[in-house]
Amino acid sequence: MPPAIRPATLQDLPRIVALLTEDAEVRHSLDPLLWRLAADASTRIERAVGGALNASRTPAQELWFVAEHAGQVVGVTRAMIVPVPPIYDDAAGSPGLLLDDSCVSAGAPPGTAEALLVVTEAALEAAGAALLVASCPANGALRPLYERRGYEPVTLYMVKHRFSSGTLPPRVHFATAAHVPGIVRRSAQHRTTLARVNPRFWHIHPDADRRFDAWMRRSLTFGDRDMFVSVEAGGVRGYVIAQPVAPLLVPAAHDIAAIGVIDDFYDDDLADVATLSNGGSNAESLLAAAEGAFARRTIDSVLVVCPATWLSKVALLERSAYRPAKLWMLKKPV
Repeated sequence: MPPAIRPATLQDLPRIVALLTEDAEVRHSLDPLLWRLAADASTRIERAVGGALNASRTPAQELWFVAEHAGQVVGVTRAMIVPVPPIYDDAAGSPGLLLDDSCVSAGAPPGTAEALLVVTEAALEAAGAALLVASCPANGALRPLYERRGYEPVTLYMVKHRFSSGTLPPRVHFATAAHVPGIVRRSAQHRTTLARVNPRFWHIHPDADRRFDAWMRRSLTFGDRDMFVSVEAGGVRGYVIAQPVAPLLVPAAHDIAAIGVIDDFYDDDLADVATLSNGGSNAESLLAAAEGAFARRTIDSVLVVCPATWLSKVALLERSAYRPAKLWMLKKPV
């Protein structure tokens, strides 16, 4: 008999906590440094899920479903409508994201994971999702299901562990307000490339330059990140920002204190999406500067956000000992 799929309730909380704790342990086995288990992992899960299931505190567009079989909860999914960052255009709608907090028990009936996915997809579309995106470890158990359902990698989260601090490479400097116009120009090139490699996923806002300029000036005031530029002939040719990882990217069971992320990263070496220019040496120097900054902050695991089809960027990261740790997978249109 197939499992029944329904919205989760607070009465399901103990079983959801048990399922997500087991899933966190599996994730930990894939990469113990990246997916460190918090000492109070179960408590963190209970607090996060309980808060979401509490009707008075639940975000309007966060969704939790469970699969029930023989009176037992044997699977769970978490999904939400993700706000579009300000430099992107939300006129085409916001994506619906299936998060990593999705799993089924070992004893679940065949087809449980797919049944959960079908119901969750329908709920996201009913909530207004313009696109469907699934997040999972690169070698996670749900990836084959997502692929069968028409999902393909759109973003790689590539990981590297343990870095050494040191002096800044030649031509790399800490960013200042004077560098912001040059950063914005390079960001415009970056955004143009994103829109080219996947126009369904990246829609650039017509006012992106002004918005990004304001965000960079504000970012310079934050004490939790380091911003660098590479300079050539007096102008900015590249930039990178080393910052803490966003909780959205890491399930609640894991300790994120030693995880950093690099999302804003571009250099002229990466202008050709197929082939590195200049041997990638300038982009490599920027990456090394960011790694040194993380080391000084005792962050020893870093995720670099990289479009899956930006082959020159993937090649640079692989050469620098990064490998895919997790994916965002975009569902192809029917």
